[in-house]
Amino acid sequence: MIQQFIFAHPKPGMSEAEFQRYWVEVHAVRYASRIPQIRKYKVDTRIARPGDPADPLWDGVAEIWLDDEAAEVASLESPELIQGARADEPNWAAFWRTVVLDTTAHPRLPGPPETRDAAGVLLLVLTKRREGLRLADFRAHLLGPHADKAEALPGLRRYQIGLVRDAAYAISESPLDAVEQFWFDDADAVDVAEASLPHALLAADWRLCAEPRWLHRMLVREHWIIGPELRPYPPA
Repeated sequence: MIQQFIFAHPKPGMSEAEFQRYWVEVHAVRYASRIPQIRKYKVDTRIARPGDPADPLWDGVAEIWLDDEAAEVASLESPELIQGARADEPNWAAFWRTVVLDTTAHPRLPGPPETRDAAGVLLLVLTKRREGLRLADFRAHLLGPHADKAEALPGLRRYQIGLVRDAAYAISESPLDAVEQFWFDDADAVDVAEASLPHALLAADWRLCAEPRWLHRMLVREHWIIGPELRPYPPA
C-alpha cells in the first residue's frame, strides 16, 4: 500500500489558522474525501514551537493511503480530483510550494490501536541521505541501527519509517528519502524526549546518515477524515 504525504503552505495573504481550518473543514470534507481510490485520509496541522521560522516551509500535511500505483493513477484521472480537489487548491494552498512523497510504511513500534479521537501529537522528521551514501545503504541503516536508537526515546508511543518508493528515482533524485513518524502524548513529552540522552544519540545518527540542511521537523495534530479503518474500494 502507498502512504502518500502532501506537504502544503497557505496561499499568499492567508493566515496559518485560516489555512488549516479551510483544509480540515472544507477542502478535505467537500473535495479530497470524495476521491474514491483513497482508502484512508487524514490532515495533520502544524503546531508552532519555539524556534520555528516565522514562515515555515509547510503548515500542514495530508496523509493518503492508496492500494497501489494503478489506484494512484486512477485517482489522478478521476473527476473528483480534477474537477473537485485540484480545482479547489488555489483557494487555500500555495501549490508551487507543495511537496508530494509516496512512501512504503515500515512500522517499528506499533503502539495501541489508532482511533479517530485519540489524543496526542505526531512529530514528523523528513530526511535526505548524506551525499555519497547509496540509497540501499541508507535504507538499511534507517531500518536497522537508526530505528533501534529511535525506539529508545522516552515517552515514545508509536514509531514508523516511511521510505520513499523506487518510482521517485526513475528519472532523477527524489527531493527527500524518508519520513519518520514519532507519536507522543503531548508537546511537553516531545520536549522531554528531545532533551534526553537517547535523542542526543539519535541526532548524532542523523548527522551520520542524513544531510543536515535537508533534515526537516514538524510537530502536528492529526485530524482523521477517512479512517483509521480502510474504506472499501471500489465503494460499496
